[in-house]
Amino acid sequence: MKLPNPARRRIVAGSAAVLALGSMCARAQAFPSRNMRVVVPTGQGGGADRLARVFDDFWGPLLKTNFEYGFFSGAAGQVGYELYLHKRERDGHNLLFGNMGPEMIMYALQKPKYRFPEDYQYFCRLDVDDSVVYVRRQSPFKRLEDLVAEAKKRAVNVGVSRLPHPASIGMLALGNATKARFNLVPYGGGNPTTVAVMNGEVDCGALPVAGVAALGDQMRVLGIFNDDDAKMAKYTGKAPGVNKVFGTRIPPLYSSRSWAIHTEVIEKFPERFALLEKTARQVFDNPKYREEYAKTGAPVETIQFGDRKLCTEYARGMVALADEYRPLLTAKK
Repeated sequence: MKLPNPARRRIVAGSAAVLALGSMCARAQAFPSRNMRVVVPTGQGGGADRLARVFDDFWGPLLKTNFEYGFFSGAAGQVGYELYLHKRERDGHNLLFGNMGPEMIMYALQKPKYRFPEDYQYFCRLDVDDSVVYVRRQSPFKRLEDLVAEAKKRAVNVGVSRLPHPASIGMLALGNATKARFNLVPYGGGNPTTVAVMNGEVDCGALPVAGVAALGDQMRVLGIFNDDDAKMAKYTGKAPGVNKVFGTRIPPLYSSRSWAIHTEVIEKFPERFALLEKTARQVFDNPKYREEYAKTGAPVETIQFGDRKLCTEYARGMVALADEYRPLLTAKK
């Protein structure tokens, strides 16, 4: 039976509306719809740069997109965070790749205007990277005790990537416990710090173990800020835990790199965030990821996935640690 024209028009119009709605939904669900833009709050070419790029080699295909990086060092990471939080769109296509340990210490000490976790949240930890004290292979300091003995006679210069850092806390806490004098010299990154140690510009360095291990036998690790010193023994030349040498009670001090995102994205686009969480987690299940990670020189033993809950707990713990050691970090008694 032939429908009257008005009825047919209503059916055609209704069908068109359904198709239009379906098209709109499809467009709304198309995520990511462009490249992911990443803010890194440190200089290009460092450990964060290498580890992020290795990760996105496997994450990108899962998301069916590519990653673009911008490096914004300065103010111990604050410059990068300020730019990300105030100048990047909050649509899920913009991420931050940070080093939670030093950057949460910076947050606690410098008290920037942005807020954690109200403004941003970490959701995918890549690694646990213990802090170590190290010297160049030709250094006269063969043991950690030698270094501390010298620091009781004079101020020993220690190269660090930045003052707000777990490794910096370790050296200051060690000096406070042993009455040794350590003068921290920040170089704005792991690479320039290691160059300063290598050419004798400073007496020693304090950095996460991954960057030091990548240099092989050019460096000698004297001690590690973790009582479980056996885990990384093959990379540290069986260097002892600092607490075991001096009977101190310095807490484990390690860095952890993590992806972060605007909190507003989590709240407004839960389906987008769920996709990012799911696919990021899948990277760790790919054995080729470990192979490529190892090629950066970083020990594969440092790979340790952490979800948003674990990252938040760690970040808050770093703030508490910074508050505890604030007098040493700010040189105010």
